[in-house]
Amino acid sequence: MPYMRGLFMATTRTATTRWEGSLFEGSGRVTLDSSALGTYDVSWPARAEEPGGKTSPEELIAAAHSSCFSMALSKQLADAGAPPTSLGTSADVTFQPGEGITGIKITVRGVVPGMSADDFVAAAEAAKEGCPVSQALKGTTITLDAALA
Repeated sequence: MPYMRGLFMATTRTATTRWEGSLFEGSGRVTLDSSALGTYDVSWPARAEEPGGKTSPEELIAAAHSSCFSMALSKQLADAGAPPTSLGTSADVTFQPGEGITGIKITVRGVVPGMSADDFVAAAEAAKEGCPVSQALKGTTITLDAALA
């Protein structure tokens, strides 16, 4: 089932990056243009080693994936007659220099009154497959750890 297709008009969101210098010595700033929520520093060391107060493309993908998955699961649960009280979702995006993104692990814990653990896991699997960010990231392995809280 396409996720929410046909319910809303298409939207486009924009972020820009200004990069200065080489990959290893340079740095950049990512600006969330559409929302105007902020500007975030990025660098190769922050991506491949320790964050040091900066973000990375992988962290931004993790944010996108955890929020998209939560929306998709919320819809799956509501469609099954069991809207969630709460969902706590994290996405761990693994980056290996020289290889790229090697995997994404989604972990979700939900409070869903009246739903069995098996039904929750099935809804979470469907959300993982149907979420638009999961669809965009089909080239990487996405694993799921889902349980009721």
